Amino acid sequence: MDYAELANAIRRWGAELGFQQIGIAGTELGADETHLLNWLAAGRHGEMDYMQRHGTKRSRPQELQPGTIRVISARMDYAPPGIERGWDVLADAGLGYVSRYALGRDYHKLMRQRLQQLADRISTQAGPFGYRAFVDSAPVLERALARDAGLGWIGKHTCLINRHAGSWFFLGELYTDLPLPLDAAASAHCGSCTRCLDVCPTQAIVAPYQIDARRCISYLTIELHGAIPPEFRAAMGNRIYGCDDCQLICPWNKFSRPSAEADFLPRHRLDGAALIELFGWSEEEFLRRTEGSAIRRIGHERWLRNIAVALGNARGVAGAVDALRARADHPSAIVREHVVWALEQQTRHATAAG
Repeated sequence: MDYAELANAIRRWGAELGFQQIGIAGTELGADETHLLNWLAAGRHGEMDYMQRHGTKRSRPQELQPGTIRVISARMDYAPPGIERGWDVLADAGLGYVSRYALGRDYHKLMRQRLQQLADRISTQAGPFGYRAFVDSAPVLERALARDAGLGWIGKHTCLINRHAGSWFFLGELYTDLPLPLDAAASAHCGSCTRCLDVCPTQAIVAPYQIDARRCISYLTIELHGAIPPEFRAAMGNRIYGCDDCQLICPWNKFSRPSAEADFLPRHRLDGAALIELFGWSEEEFLRRTEGSAIRRIGHERWLRNIAVALGNARGVAGAVDALRARADHPSAIVREHVVWALEQQTRHATAAG
């Protein structure tokens, strides 16, 4: 078997399947393991217990999938057309901002299917081989592996950046026992830029390449199950599911391109829907409108919790107080707590206005 020829074929097949880039990495992640363990020891993972549940399997691919000697890393662009208009949504207090990756269908199933198709094509040339596909579905240090596969460098905001495509892309992996030739790891090109650190609403990027998830709006709106700490609520603004500020500000994203995948296009006008409208969704409507979406995983209670905070920050938005009062007797104590906070904020806004 000519493995160099096979690697070239894998890249070609990957492009045919809709991946923008394929790279091949080894499994040595010693420095990244140390970084992960230090991050966990500092408690910066918050309630994300799954980050430490699997021990060293996350940083040692061969422990997660025995026999693994190479990782085929793939990236797929997801940016919708006009992604830079995200700033306009953030500037309009009456609209809800949803992280751009979650505007369309959940990417997990689509990318996993494509990776499986890639594995099937590999088997037609290489014969039966050992592999396992991952799309953010197991303890995998996907950004470190993608960096080693040459797909980009880990930026100061900890997202992967490609110098020709920015950072608006998903990652997926095939762990394999094929001795494919390695690609050269990507070099870093953030330089002295600190725009991502400076723009973070909650100062979650506590130092270059270091995120305290407990301060991150993506964590607070998606991963956190209980009450959002009051000290972060005002800074959340109108961000109701995730946060993209550090990517929107990144100068490398001027090279990003809109995705060609129809499944990633915005659904139900979630790229700029009115907060009051979204807050009015019943649980049934929430489940119907988020079918096949990553948003569904937070459930209706957290959806209302997040929007209540945004409505509290919605200074001068007509109907915000009435919408909040309509949820004041909600069965959930979490929702009620955030509605009370939001109404207090609206009272302060009205008093300040005079």
